[in-house]
Amino acid sequence: MIVSGGTHTPGVPASAFAMEPGMAIRYDQPTAMLSAAVTGYTVYHAASPEPRTDWFLPAPAMICTTVDAGPITTQIAANIASPPPGPFLIGPSSAVQRTLTHGGAMVGIGLSAAGWARLTDRRASDLHNRVVPLSSMIDPALAQQLGDAITSTPNDAGLKPLLDSLLPGLLRRDHGDEAAIHALMAAIVTDGLIEVGDVSARLDIEPFTLRRLSLRYFGMPTKLLLRRARFLRSLLPMLSNPGSPDRGCIDSSYHDMSHFLRDSNAFIGTTPRRFLAHATPFLLASLRARAAVLGAATQALHGDAMRISMPAAPCPFPTPAQQPAPAGASPA
Repeated sequence: MIVSGGTHTPGVPASAFAMEPGMAIRYDQPTAMLSAAVTGYTVYHAASPEPRTDWFLPAPAMICTTVDAGPITTQIAANIASPPPGPFLIGPSSAVQRTLTHGGAMVGIGLSAAGWARLTDRRASDLHNRVVPLSSMIDPALAQQLGDAITSTPNDAGLKPLLDSLLPGLLRRDHGDEAAIHALMAAIVTDGLIEVGDVSARLDIEPFTLRRLSLRYFGMPTKLLLRRARFLRSLLPMLSNPGSPDRGCIDSSYHDMSHFLRDSNAFIGTTPRRFLAHATPFLLASLRARAAVLGAATQALHGDAMRISMPAAPCPFPTPAQQPAPAGASPA
């Protein structure tokens, strides 16, 4: 597959996809009929077969397939996996993902909780912080068909029309929780909404039912979902200005800095300053490109209100030429 990077979305500047030589990134919106279930399509590409380590933020589930790539090892919390050839599923996560790759392309299909509900009857919490072959979650023949179609696509620009045509047949499971899922999707990314009781009252859904929905389709308890969203809302402005992180962006519901740092240790395993020091090119590029194409810099903050087609957004995240030199801190 030839990977040039970019997007089909009109009006997004080329600077949104700026990468170091030998690297490329792509983001695309799904077709409108999939926008409730699919948060976006992405492609990462590194020409060099030399091993490289990249870090990614906690996120909802994603289907991934490698193309012309070497072996991969992923670690989320204490869970380490080396996916075999073919599509694999990264479950909903509440910890950073460390990925060791050896060149080639990685194609990703972001799933919302509604997408999970349409994909499988398995509980999302069974895949919390885990990576498994897609064939273990759905009909192996369908997983093989998807993988074969992706790997035979000649260039990255052909992936969006391909996936727009294939995914409706994959994401079609009937279930009875669609309205409740969308209501909870929107609540989770609402600024200032952090208490389960407030979400319960807002949605008129009992806390026990919220917990069931959260575990089944979002992969973790409601409280943890709310904490993850609050922390990422506070962290992203820091990542957008790595030279001078702004602590004024921290959510007002944090009691003090130590409260915020406890969440930081829980979700990214270190302080924001140390994380910034080892933030990798694909992480920063993905935040910048995703914000420009899809309206939210990270999949975990991609709310139900974003189901409609969105105009291109400004790119607050720095291009490679603007990024400061890493300070060399370790990830933990």
